[in-house]
Amino acid sequence: VQELLKAGNTGAAIPYILLALLISAIVAGIFGIIIGIPALRLKGDYLAIITLGFGEIIRVCIINLPDLTGGTPGLMSIPKYATFLAVYITVVVSCVLIHMMMKSRHGRAILSIRENEIAAEACGIHVTYYKVLAFAVSAFFAGVAGALYAGYQGLLVPSSFNFMASINILVMVVLGGMGSMLGSIVAAAVLTALPLALQAFNTYRMVVYSVLLIAVMIFKPSGLFGQYDFSLTGLLEKLLNLRALRAARNAEKAGDA
Repeated sequence: VQELLKAGNTGAAIPYILLALLISAIVAGIFGIIIGIPALRLKGDYLAIITLGFGEIIRVCIINLPDLTGGTPGLMSIPKYATFLAVYITVVVSCVLIHMMMKSRHGRAILSIRENEIAAEACGIHVTYYKVLAFAVSAFFAGVAGALYAGYQGLLVPSSFNFMASINILVMVVLGGMGSMLGSIVAAAVLTALPLALQAFNTYRMVVYSVLLIAVMIFKPSGLFGQYDFSLTGLLEKLLNLRALRAARNAEKAGDA
């Protein structure tokens, strides 16, 4: 792949890049299932703690397996194939797939478990199956993101995936709104750009960053978007209603004239 990219033959490298993304997603999905099964007994904060703990365990295992993972220095000389266009297309496709899944029968079942697990189980929803499915799907897309990250950086270092990296991702979800995919996207963009925008205030940069997060948590505890999520159908309905309202107003004005 690296030789093809250096030669400028990007088209020939695309199948290999897609294969790498698929393998990364499948391997991450398998680990999601492995982690999800023992974590099924836990809920809420304890579930978040155990997932963070598994992340640290995997990082330590990577450091102590130098023959397989490169150890502390990590994996080097990874082809840099993750261009802005490739990342943008992948993000759009991933968001569409997640949105379609959450609007399907399986997505509704997952949402019902999130809202009230006991009621969902009483309605006949297989809680264990859908919990594991949620873990696997989440890890699947995380694997795609990891492959793109490797293709952008050109190397993978275990220290880049420490406890604080997991906390930053969790903050993005909480800040955007636990029930809003659009909110998570906006929060991820804001929290990534904010430290860069505050580089001029290097001494107080992290203080300002922390104060902004605390302010949002105090005045908007449900997150920036809360439970709101983007709906193309709702947007089209609003546009059609606005057009109909404008047409009615124009007709009234014409009648008055």
